[in-house]
Amino acid sequence: MGIFMPSTKKGGGRPSLSSQVADAIKAQIEAGYYAPGDKLPTEPALIDKFGFSRTVVREAIAALRADGLVESRQGSGVFVIGPRQSDPGLKLFTGETDKISDIIEELELRIGIEVEAAGLAAARSSPAQEAEIQAQVERFAQLVAEGKPTDEADFQFHMAIATATNNTRFRTFLEHVGRRMIPRVKFRTVMGGVDPLPNRDEPILLEHREIAEAILARDPDRAREAMRRHLVTGIKRYRSLTTWRPSEKTDAVD
Repeated sequence: MGIFMPSTKKGGGRPSLSSQVADAIKAQIEAGYYAPGDKLPTEPALIDKFGFSRTVVREAIAALRADGLVESRQGSGVFVIGPRQSDPGLKLFTGETDKISDIIEELELRIGIEVEAAGLAAARSSPAQEAEIQAQVERFAQLVAEGKPTDEADFQFHMAIATATNNTRFRTFLEHVGRRMIPRVKFRTVMGGVDPLPNRDEPILLEHREIAEAILARDPDRAREAMRRHLVTGIKRYRSLTTWRPSEKTDAVD
Protein backbone atom coordinates (compact mmCIF):
# COMPACT_ATOMS: atom_id res chain seq x y z
CA MET A 1 0.00 0.00 0.00
CA GLY A 2 1.52 3.32 -1.02
CA ILE A 3 0.75 6.96 -0.51
CA PHE A 4 -1.35 7.70 -3.59
CA MET A 5 -2.98 11.11 -3.41
CA PRO A 6 -4.01 12.46 -6.83
CA SER A 7 -3.70 16.21 -7.01
CA THR A 8 -5.64 18.67 -9.10
CA LYS A 9 -4.23 21.18 -11.53
CA LYS A 10 -4.61 24.87 -10.99
CA GLY A 11 -7.99 25.93 -12.22
CA GLY A 12 -9.63 22.69 -11.10
CA GLY A 13 -8.74 20.61 -14.16
CA ARG A 14 -8.21 16.88 -13.73
CA PRO A 15 -4.51 15.95 -13.74
CA SER A 16 -3.13 13.51 -16.27
CA LEU A 17 -2.50 9.93 -15.22
CA SER A 18 1.26 10.48 -15.35
CA SER A 19 0.89 13.56 -13.14
CA GLN A 20 -1.06 11.50 -10.62
CA VAL A 21 1.71 8.91 -10.47
CA ALA A 22 4.45 11.56 -10.31
CA ASP A 23 2.62 13.43 -7.53
CA ALA A 24 2.16 10.22 -5.52
CA ILE A 25 5.86 9.31 -5.73
CA LYS A 26 6.87 12.91 -5.02
CA ALA A 27 4.69 12.85 -1.88
CA GLN A 28 6.45 9.70 -0.72
CA ILE A 29 9.86 11.27 -1.28
CA GLU A 30 8.91 14.45 0.58
CA ALA A 31 7.41 12.39 3.42
CA GLY A 32 10.68 10.50 3.86
CA TYR A 33 9.28 7.18 2.63
CA TYR A 34 12.09 7.25 0.06
CA ALA A 35 15.33 8.91 1.13
CA PRO A 36 18.17 10.23 -1.05
CA GLY A 37 20.01 7.24 -2.45
CA ASP A 38 17.02 4.89 -2.23
CA LYS A 39 16.09 2.97 -5.36
CA LEU A 40 12.53 3.32 -6.60
CA PRO A 41 10.54 0.15 -7.33
CA THR A 42 11.09 -1.34 -10.77
CA GLU A 43 8.95 -0.24 -13.70
CA PRO A 44 6.83 -3.45 -13.62
CA ALA A 45 6.32 -2.98 -9.87
CA LEU A 46 5.13 0.60 -10.38
CA ILE A 47 2.79 -0.51 -13.16
CA ASP A 48 1.32 -3.12 -10.82
CA LYS A 49 1.11 -0.67 -7.92
CA PHE A 50 -0.69 2.14 -9.75
CA GLY A 51 -2.53 0.10 -12.35
CA PHE A 52 -1.49 2.31 -15.25
CA SER A 53 0.38 1.58 -18.47
CA ARG A 54 4.13 1.48 -19.02
CA THR A 55 3.89 4.76 -20.93
CA VAL A 56 2.18 6.51 -18.02
CA VAL A 57 4.81 5.28 -15.55
CA ARG A 58 7.67 6.30 -17.83
CA GLU A 59 6.19 9.78 -18.28
CA ALA A 60 5.86 10.10 -14.49
CA ILE A 61 9.51 9.13 -13.95
CA ALA A 62 10.54 11.59 -16.65
CA ALA A 63 8.65 14.34 -14.84
CA LEU A 64 10.37 13.47 -11.57
CA ARG A 65 13.75 13.59 -13.33
CA ALA A 66 12.89 16.99 -14.75
CA ASP A 67 12.07 18.19 -11.25
CA GLY A 68 15.45 16.99 -10.02
CA LEU A 69 13.96 14.44 -7.63
CA VAL A 70 15.31 11.24 -9.21
CA GLU A 71 18.02 10.10 -11.59
CA SER A 72 18.26 7.06 -13.85
CA ARG A 73 21.41 4.95 -13.66
CA GLN A 74 22.10 2.75 -16.66
CA GLY A 75 21.54 -0.89 -15.79
CA SER A 76 20.76 -0.11 -12.14
CA GLY A 77 17.39 1.62 -12.01
CA VAL A 78 15.96 4.92 -10.83
CA PHE A 79 17.31 6.47 -7.64
CA VAL A 80 16.09 9.28 -5.42
CA ILE A 81 18.24 12.41 -5.41
CA GLY A 82 16.20 14.18 -2.77
CA PRO A 83 13.12 16.32 -2.19
CA ARG A 84 12.96 20.04 -2.70
CA GLN A 85 14.30 21.87 0.31
CA SER A 86 11.49 22.14 2.80
CA ASP A 87 11.01 23.97 6.05
CA PRO A 88 13.68 22.56 8.40
CA GLY A 89 11.29 23.06 11.28
CA LEU A 90 9.16 20.22 9.91
CA LYS A 91 11.95 17.63 9.97
CA LEU A 92 10.98 15.72 13.09
CA PHE A 93 12.17 12.22 12.26
CA THR A 94 13.71 12.36 8.82
CA GLY A 95 17.29 13.20 9.79
CA GLU A 96 19.71 10.34 10.15
CA THR A 97 21.11 9.81 13.62
CA ASP A 98 23.23 7.35 15.54
CA LYS A 99 22.23 8.83 18.88
CA ILE A 100 20.19 6.50 21.07
CA SER A 101 18.79 9.55 22.88
CA ASP A 102 17.31 10.89 19.62
CA ILE A 103 15.56 7.62 18.86
CA ILE A 104 14.19 7.38 22.40
CA GLU A 105 12.84 10.94 22.22
CA GLU A 106 11.17 10.16 18.90
CA LEU A 107 9.54 7.05 20.35
CA GLU A 108 8.29 9.11 23.28
CA LEU A 109 6.70 11.57 20.85
CA ARG A 110 5.11 8.70 18.96
CA ILE A 111 3.56 7.48 22.21
CA GLY A 112 1.76 10.80 22.50
CA ILE A 113 0.34 10.40 18.99
CA GLU A 114 -0.09 6.71 18.33
CA VAL A 115 -1.53 5.60 21.65
CA GLU A 116 -4.52 7.84 21.04
CA ALA A 117 -4.62 6.77 17.38
CA ALA A 118 -5.04 3.14 18.47
CA GLY A 119 -7.88 4.10 20.79
CA LEU A 120 -9.66 6.10 18.11
CA ALA A 121 -9.19 3.28 15.59
CA ALA A 122 -10.85 0.87 18.02
CA ALA A 123 -13.79 3.23 18.37
CA ARG A 124 -14.17 4.44 14.78
CA SER A 125 -12.69 1.97 12.30
CA SER A 126 -14.82 0.65 9.46
CA PRO A 127 -14.91 -3.05 8.52
CA ALA A 128 -12.68 -2.30 5.53
CA GLN A 129 -10.15 -0.48 7.73
CA GLU A 130 -10.17 -3.33 10.23
CA ALA A 131 -9.49 -5.75 7.38
CA GLU A 132 -6.55 -3.61 6.25
CA ILE A 133 -5.04 -3.60 9.76
CA GLN A 134 -5.38 -7.38 9.92
CA ALA A 135 -3.92 -7.72 6.41
CA GLN A 136 -0.84 -5.75 7.45
CA VAL A 137 -0.36 -8.03 10.47
CA GLU A 138 -0.56 -11.09 8.23
CA ARG A 139 1.80 -9.49 5.72
CA PHE A 140 4.33 -8.90 8.51
CA ALA A 141 3.91 -12.52 9.65
CA GLN A 142 4.48 -13.83 6.12
CA LEU A 143 7.67 -11.80 5.74
CA VAL A 144 8.93 -13.09 9.09
CA ALA A 145 8.21 -16.66 8.01
CA GLU A 146 10.10 -16.09 4.76
CA GLY A 147 13.01 -14.37 6.50
CA LYS A 148 12.48 -11.17 4.51
CA PRO A 149 12.80 -7.53 5.68
CA THR A 150 9.78 -6.28 7.62
CA ASP A 151 10.52 -2.54 7.74
CA GLU A 152 7.89 -1.48 5.22
CA ALA A 153 5.26 -3.83 6.66
CA ASP A 154 5.95 -2.34 10.08
CA PHE A 155 5.39 1.17 8.75
CA GLN A 156 2.25 0.21 6.83
CA PHE A 157 0.74 -1.39 9.95
CA HIS A 158 1.02 1.91 11.80
CA MET A 159 -0.30 3.76 8.74
CA ALA A 160 -3.34 1.48 8.64
CA ILE A 161 -4.13 2.33 12.25
CA ALA A 162 -3.68 6.06 11.61
CA THR A 163 -6.09 5.78 8.67
CA ALA A 164 -8.61 3.91 10.82
CA THR A 165 -8.88 6.87 13.22
CA ASN A 166 -10.85 8.59 10.44
CA ASN A 167 -9.00 11.75 11.45
CA THR A 168 -6.80 12.58 8.47
CA ARG A 169 -4.29 14.47 10.60
CA PHE A 170 -3.02 11.25 12.17
CA ARG A 171 -2.27 9.82 8.74
CA THR A 172 -0.77 13.12 7.59
CA PHE A 173 1.56 13.10 10.59
CA LEU A 174 2.84 9.61 9.81
CA GLU A 175 3.14 10.42 6.11
CA HIS A 176 5.32 13.39 7.04
CA VAL A 177 7.43 11.28 9.35
CA GLY A 178 7.85 8.56 6.71
CA ARG A 179 9.21 5.06 7.18
CA ARG A 180 12.19 6.44 9.10
CA MET A 181 9.88 6.64 12.08
CA ILE A 182 10.80 2.94 12.42
CA PRO A 183 13.94 3.24 14.61
CA ARG A 184 15.80 0.30 13.12
CA VAL A 185 15.51 1.83 9.64
CA LYS A 186 17.09 5.09 10.70
CA PHE A 187 19.73 3.55 12.95
CA ARG A 188 20.75 0.93 10.40
CA THR A 189 21.23 3.67 7.78
CA VAL A 190 23.97 5.37 9.76
CA MET A 191 25.48 2.10 11.00
CA GLY A 192 26.42 1.00 7.48
CA GLY A 193 23.57 -1.49 7.21
CA VAL A 194 24.29 -3.12 10.57
CA ASP A 195 21.51 -3.37 13.15
CA PRO A 196 23.04 -3.26 16.65
CA LEU A 197 20.15 -5.19 18.21
CA PRO A 198 19.30 -8.88 17.73
CA ASN A 199 16.45 -9.60 15.33
CA ARG A 200 13.18 -8.73 17.04
CA ASP A 201 10.63 -9.48 14.33
CA GLU A 202 8.90 -12.19 16.37
CA PRO A 203 8.22 -10.03 19.47
CA ILE A 204 7.19 -7.09 17.26
CA LEU A 205 4.75 -9.37 15.43
CA LEU A 206 3.22 -10.43 18.75
CA GLU A 207 2.90 -6.78 19.79
CA HIS A 208 1.22 -5.92 16.47
CA ARG A 209 -1.22 -8.81 16.93
CA GLU A 210 -2.17 -7.58 20.39
CA ILE A 211 -2.86 -4.08 19.06
CA ALA A 212 -4.88 -5.39 16.12
CA GLU A 213 -6.91 -7.75 18.30
CA ALA A 214 -7.83 -4.90 20.64
CA ILE A 215 -8.91 -2.70 17.73
CA LEU A 216 -10.97 -5.49 16.17
CA ALA A 217 -12.54 -6.15 19.59
CA ARG A 218 -13.64 -2.48 19.67
CA ASP A 219 -11.86 -1.95 22.97
CA PRO A 220 -10.25 1.53 22.92
CA ASP A 221 -8.64 1.27 26.36
CA ARG A 222 -7.08 -2.09 25.57
CA ALA A 223 -5.90 -0.80 22.18
CA ARG A 224 -4.26 2.24 23.78
CA GLU A 225 -2.51 0.08 26.35
CA ALA A 226 -1.29 -2.40 23.71
CA MET A 227 0.13 0.42 21.60
CA ARG A 228 1.74 2.00 24.66
CA ARG A 229 3.41 -1.31 25.56
CA HIS A 230 4.62 -1.71 21.99
CA LEU A 231 6.32 1.70 21.90
CA VAL A 232 7.62 1.57 25.47
CA THR A 233 9.16 -1.82 24.70
CA GLY A 234 10.90 -0.17 21.76
CA ILE A 235 12.31 2.45 24.09
CA LYS A 236 13.60 -0.28 26.41
CA ARG A 237 15.26 -2.07 23.50
CA TYR A 238 17.23 1.03 22.53
CA ARG A 239 18.04 2.00 26.11
CA SER A 240 19.67 -1.40 26.47
CA LEU A 241 22.26 -0.30 23.91
CA THR A 242 23.54 2.38 26.26
CA THR A 243 24.54 -0.28 28.80
CA TRP A 244 26.36 -2.57 26.37
CA ARG A 245 30.15 -2.60 26.36
CA PRO A 246 31.86 -2.40 22.94
CA SER A 247 32.66 -6.13 23.00
CA GLU A 248 29.03 -6.93 23.77
CA LYS A 249 27.85 -4.76 20.84
CA THR A 250 30.17 -6.65 18.51
CA ASP A 251 28.93 -10.03 19.74
CA ALA A 252 25.31 -8.92 19.33
CA VAL A 253 25.85 -7.86 15.74
CA ASP A 254 27.57 -11.14 14.89
